[in-house]
Amino acid sequence: MAEATQPIVRFYRLIEEARPPQRADRSALGTMPTRAFRYCEAAASAAGFGWYVFSPIDLKLIWDGEDIFWHHDGAEDWMKLMPSTMLPGYGSKFDDIAPEALQGFAPPFLTALAETGSVQLWTGLIARTAPDWHLLMRAPANLPMPGGYAQYEGIVETDRWFGPLITNIRLTRTNNPVYLRSDFPLLQVQPLRRDAYSSDVLASAVLCAPMQPEDWESYRVTVQEPNLRPDRPFGAYAAATRKQRKCPMDLARSSL
Repeated sequence: MAEATQPIVRFYRLIEEARPPQRADRSALGTMPTRAFRYCEAAASAAGFGWYVFSPIDLKLIWDGEDIFWHHDGAEDWMKLMPSTMLPGYGSKFDDIAPEALQGFAPPFLTALAETGSVQLWTGLIARTAPDWHLLMRAPANLPMPGGYAQYEGIVETDRWFGPLITNIRLTRTNNPVYLRSDFPLLQVQPLRRDAYSSDVLASAVLCAPMQPEDWESYRVTVQEPNLRPDRPFGAYAAATRKQRKCPMDLARSSL
């Protein structure tokens, strides 16, 4: 048998209470319409691409138009975020596991950003990717979100930068609490090859006109031909795509 490949990403959990990352779900945790999950391979593939990452605790945020306040279970009252804060009691926990030279350098949990109504949140994780692999951090794909905030997307070169896995959140409503649950995905973290978003790759797109005969033939196969068969089965694209994905695995098994 071939040697096991090295993992694309390694997650390190520094906050024990944090839920471990988990493989993103093709059904978007069961929220995707059954017809879309069964027949729309594009939607299911996007939903299942990457890993879910969670807030380490149940958290409430409120923005009054000027200042941001936060609250967690066990807190007596809302606390003003000014400008950053650590999880209660986490400083000593970090010092217990960190080398002596790094004690006192625990990452903050929340930071109020200079941009109005924006806050940075640490997931309690650090990630390291294989060489030339990076991480795209974004809102979960095709998963209905609770509302009241929007997330900035970011690509981090985690093959060379080893630091807190964070997300930046922009609150979109005032004077109403925004809830971030520790058991509901906060982020979807997706692996990207370095060259996938290089300038050379992104500069290689062209606008083609008019379409050539081979293009029209592809259009005929994709659009016209199925519509001339009223009794065709549903989800032909999904079935063909799933079959194609299985082929390399089948070939690998047959060679063992």
